[in-house]
Parts: sequence; structure tokens; C-alpha cells
Amino acid sequence: MSNIPSDLKYTKSHEWVRVSGDTATVGITDHAQHELTDIVFVELPETGRKFKSGEAAAVVESVKTASDIYSPVSGEILETNQAVVDNPALANTEPYAGGWFFKIKLSNPAELDALLSPDSYKTQING
Repeated sequence: MSNIPSDLKYTKSHEWVRVSGDTATVGITDHAQHELTDIVFVELPETGRKFKSGEAAAVVESVKTASDIYSPVSGEILETNQAVVDNPALANTEPYAGGWFFKIKLSNPAELDALLSPDSYKTQING
């Protein structure tokens, strides 16, 4: 079914995390974008804003619905992806590449241990 990169960690709410040092890049999974269908609007958090793990950090709107995107980890927003704001379809066409949402500086790297492995995420979405 969905392509699930093996170098990422996942949340039960369909966000992915790619960690490099003390920075995590966050986006939505291929499965999530399929469920949402055509994404027409993305609202990202302000740089410098702090979030706790599980807190709503961004919003996506599709032709079907609006959905909150949750921060999988606690930390401070370092960067947001203006390209996905300007072209929300990137979240559909490149969910693991050009369609990322934000980069967050990890304030508690141990939270990564609570995220799903690629195999666990596959099991979740495939039932």
C-alpha cells in the first residue's frame, strides 16, 4: 500500500519525523495525504514558537476536511517550509521530500523512543 520510508519515525496520528542531530523534520505520511485527498491549504507555525509533544502545530485543509497536524516531539520551531504553503499539493505529491512542514529543535530527545517504527506504523495502517 503506502510507501513507508525506513529512516523515519511515525506517530499514530500520521505524522513522520526525520531526525538529524538535535533537529527533527516533520511532515504527514503518504497514508495521511491519501486519506485527506487533495490538500488545498497548509498553515504552519511561526518560527521560534515552542510546542509540547502532541500539541497541534499546523493545519491542513483538503477538499474533504481540515485537520490539525500535531508536533510529534517537544521543542522550538527552527524553520517552516514556505514551498508547501505556496504549493500545498506538495504534501500530496512529495509527502516525504518537498512536502515537509517544519523543523523543530528537540528539547527532549527521549520522546523519540515513544514514536512508531516503520514496521509498527505499517501494522497500524494495514490493520
